Amino acid sequence: MSESAQTAIAPRLQIFPLPGPGGKIMALIGLAAAVALVAGMWLWGKQPDYRVLFSNVNDRDGGDIIGVLTQMNVPYKFTEGGGAILVPADKVHEARLKLASQGLPKGGGVGFELMENQKLGVSQFLEQVNYQRALEGELARSMQAISAVQSARVHIAFVKQSVFVREEQKPTASVMLNLYPGRTLDAAQVSAITHLVSSSVPEMSAKNVSVLDQNGNLLSEKQDKPNGLNLDPAQLQYIQGYENGVARRIEAILYPIVGKDNVHAEVTADIDFSSMEQAAETYKPNQNPAEAAIRSQQISEASNASNAAGGVPGALTNQPPAPATAPINQQGGATGTGGNAASNSRKDATTNYEVDKTIQYTQKPMGGVKRLSAAVVVNYKKVVDKKGVASFVPLTAAEKTQIESLVKEAMGFTQTRGDTLNVTNTRFTEPDVEKLPEVPVWRQPENINLASDAGKYLLMAAITLYAFFAFIRPLLKKASSSVKTLTEDKSPEPGAEGGGAEGGMLALPHQRAPLTTDEKLQAARLTARQDPRAVANVVKNWVDGQ
Repeated sequence: MSESAQTAIAPRLQIFPLPGPGGKIMALIGLAAAVALVAGMWLWGKQPDYRVLFSNVNDRDGGDIIGVLTQMNVPYKFTEGGGAILVPADKVHEARLKLASQGLPKGGGVGFELMENQKLGVSQFLEQVNYQRALEGELARSMQAISAVQSARVHIAFVKQSVFVREEQKPTASVMLNLYPGRTLDAAQVSAITHLVSSSVPEMSAKNVSVLDQNGNLLSEKQDKPNGLNLDPAQLQYIQGYENGVARRIEAILYPIVGKDNVHAEVTADIDFSSMEQAAETYKPNQNPAEAAIRSQQISEASNASNAAGGVPGALTNQPPAPATAPINQQGGATGTGGNAASNSRKDATTNYEVDKTIQYTQKPMGGVKRLSAAVVVNYKKVVDKKGVASFVPLTAAEKTQIESLVKEAMGFTQTRGDTLNVTNTRFTEPDVEKLPEVPVWRQPENINLASDAGKYLLMAAITLYAFFAFIRPLLKKASSSVKTLTEDKSPEPGAEGGGAEGGMLALPHQRAPLTTDEKLQAARLTARQDPRAVANVVKNWVDGQ
């Protein structure tokens, strides 16, 4: 394209002429500052909300957790004093799961993962020490699962086995518990901890386990005392539950009559926890032998007969016997002293009769109610007159008797047992309602949060408007003020027919009215379509500052 043509087209394209090199740099700096300011405000408004990832972790676990978070590109913060690690709220659960997969936090102890790093050729003593450390760490982790235990340490004392039974000793253990503030362990939980340790170590008895807390209190001391020197927590809990159950039954049966807030009941129960077993053996007097049953009978008879001659040796023995002078006694034998024949007999009879006998075993169960006492307070009856004025009047004698009968049935009243019941009808005093000072609107938490969020967006909007009016709008005004009037500078070519308006030629600049903005834009678009290379050269000259 010729230079004359470029010169003729250039005025058409200089609609928004750029300033010089210094002006362009300042404009770019201002625009970049405005964009950076808006972007910074947007990032400040989108700052994530941090939540607690872990709290009360030791230094070793804290360092490991921070290292893993750095590898995961998860931002983190610390609370004042470093008591907790904070991460963005949308990454709390993901971070916990990934840390748990790596065994963090460990809680300051090692478990059986210590046995995974055993080196080849380790001595038996070192292997036993590692096993003991791993077992202590696993027990400590199990104890930390209890809600009241913050941390725990376990020390186990193994004994060397001996072939002599008399010298054999049992292993012992000590447990140190660090409880959360305001938390305590009852006797049942302490017993569970001692049995947990004793069941995990071979040949260890629960009596050989000592448990103490961070204050130095020996929690397992009650187990060494006799049963009569301490109270059973289960028994106390049973008494409290029984009393509360009876009181709730009394209140439930009176609610439909006097209203929910117009009755209050308290019950005291005397529970017998003594266990007794009794065995009785009773013998009745002897009955008539004729009607008694024979259990066993034994009869024995013995007889002895002899025909040998008897008498005094000598001449008289050869003489014939003299006549008998006395009768023969069958049981006692012959009374004479000189007979040739003698006999002796004996009969014994033993009879055993059945003896009446009663054996009775009696076992009295635990938890029986020895005595029951109940106190019931009933509010005055509310009465509303015709004018709508409410007043409180006492119950009548019939209503009070009806209430006493219902309470006796609900509590299981027994006169022979010595139960007592006291029903009192009185006016309840209404509690004084403490009037809290009204919190100003500007100090209410929800309004503070709302104002904080609204302030962020208002500040962002103000900074955006300031950047627009302070930087962008002046640049636009400066560019629009330097706009030159676009004219059609197209002279008639040689040899063309006609001239002026007849030949289709445009009027001279001094003979033509100024063009409107739409006409200028249309002319610029037409020139860009007809000769894009000329437009490119003009833009290049703008960039080069020519």
